[in-house]
Amino acid sequence: MGKQGLFVGLVTLDLVYLTSSLPGVNEKIVALDYTVTAGGPATNAAVSFSYWENKAKILGLVGQHPITHLIRSDLANYRVKIQDLDSTRIDAPPVSSILVTNSTGDRAVISLNATKTQVAESNIPIDILQDIDIILIDGHQMAISKKIAELAPGKNIPLVVDGGSWKPGFEELLPLVNYAICSANFHPPGCETTDQVIAYLAALGIPNIAITQGEKPIKYLSKGIAGTIEVPPIKPIDTLGAGDIFHGAFCHYIFHQDFLPALQEAAKVAAKSCQYFGTRQWMSQKI
Repeated sequence: MGKQGLFVGLVTLDLVYLTSSLPGVNEKIVALDYTVTAGGPATNAAVSFSYWENKAKILGLVGQHPITHLIRSDLANYRVKIQDLDSTRIDAPPVSSILVTNSTGDRAVISLNATKTQVAESNIPIDILQDIDIILIDGHQMAISKKIAELAPGKNIPLVVDGGSWKPGFEELLPLVNYAICSANFHPPGCETTDQVIAYLAALGIPNIAITQGEKPIKYLSKGIAGTIEVPPIKPIDTLGAGDIFHGAFCHYIFHQDFLPALQEAAKVAAKSCQYFGTRQWMSQKI
């Protein structure tokens, strides 16, 4: 039987273009390929989690603008349920435009994120944590995330934070976290190096901490023991969403293995995803 995961945060519509190079000033280029999917850290993690026959639910803002049917149909394809924080909203959801460079797999992203679509905690459904086995929070809906984080310990639900970048409010949420898995771009106030970030998170009492660094080794501190984990060497085609997919895979593997092996398995999945264009093609073959 699969597990049930709640993924709290950003829901976007991603327009992704594969290009031979980035356009210059006032230049038009023709894409080599393109794809349109739902996006956002928590959303991509939910899709990844569902890959292993788990049940995933995204708690985020979608609304009823005409283009939201593209988000809904994509998530339905991967059996990800949407718990809409405001189903009456008529404004367009955040749209991300992403250029992936064919030769390197590097991506350039422009997005509004959730800066103009913050929702109050009063919008949280009363029964949202019923039958949930694990929660992942990306911090984009901070008021919602903090309330969920306050409720999770009372129900013995492990809480994972995807720290892609520092967001105001994390200082209140992080002390409640079981697993903090952050990127190298996550910089709490006064922290510049990964070692300083790990020390900051450890001082908050978080028992399991990891910092991903792209193709460089993952740094971790777990129950007082520090070390690094090598990531699989690959030739990337597209690095878009690799961190999100890592988090979704981790949420699956942590039920079957300890922290370090779960990180290792998640790194393998993220590496595989980087060898395909977009955030979905890697799922076409079983791992």
